[in-house]
Amino acid sequence: MKIMNLAKKIVLGVAVAVGISSAALASDAGGVAWDKAPDRLNDKEALQNGAKVFVNYCLNCHSAGFNRYNRLMDIGFTEEQIKNELLVTDSKVGDTMKAAIDPQKAKAWFGVNPPDLTVIARSRAGAGGTGMDYLYTYLRGFYRDETKPTGWNNHVFPNVGMPHALWELQSTLSPDQYDKTVGDLVNYMQWMAEPAQGTRKTLGVFALIFFALLSFLTWRLNAAYWKDVK
Repeated sequence: MKIMNLAKKIVLGVAVAVGISSAALASDAGGVAWDKAPDRLNDKEALQNGAKVFVNYCLNCHSAGFNRYNRLMDIGFTEEQIKNELLVTDSKVGDTMKAAIDPQKAKAWFGVNPPDLTVIARSRAGAGGTGMDYLYTYLRGFYRDETKPTGWNNHVFPNVGMPHALWELQSTLSPDQYDKTVGDLVNYMQWMAEPAQGTRKTLGVFALIFFALLSFLTWRLNAAYWKDVK
């Protein structure tokens, strides 16, 4: 009886935690429905473009301190390309991706130190969709608001302290081109959150096939072993 009561408490606790998490995400989203982000996780060209956008527009303020530049070779960059196209400071290929901005200055300017973005795509997954969906909607949700210190506000995250980092791209690209660029960026951020996810999914499929075949062979072996037993 005690075990059953404990199990009920655990289930209730999980349900409450999930409810709180979903409510928090809904609050962050400001009630805005999340748009579906394009899935280009298997497109190395898209991931490379997203990495370039991330380095040039996000890494100025946000770090990705749990990811190293040399990991970008997994999506097709060579070491020379990383050195020539992605290292904008005195960082080395084996270094972690640290923001160029001074943390104290960032806090003074924005009121808070910009968070590390290594796993942001995973942390934002919720009832509204995937983390990519949230980021895709958020990055396309900025609008001019002169009442804010940065001059920008966001439909998805009202009163956000972050300025519109991609405003130059949005002002020079067509809407479709901008959406594609943001799509590439959030796909890269999803990949960055778990670079081995493609391998993990592939191994998972092979494991399921293996166990299915093993189950079939075990079933046939069992039938052959007991066929003469009445």
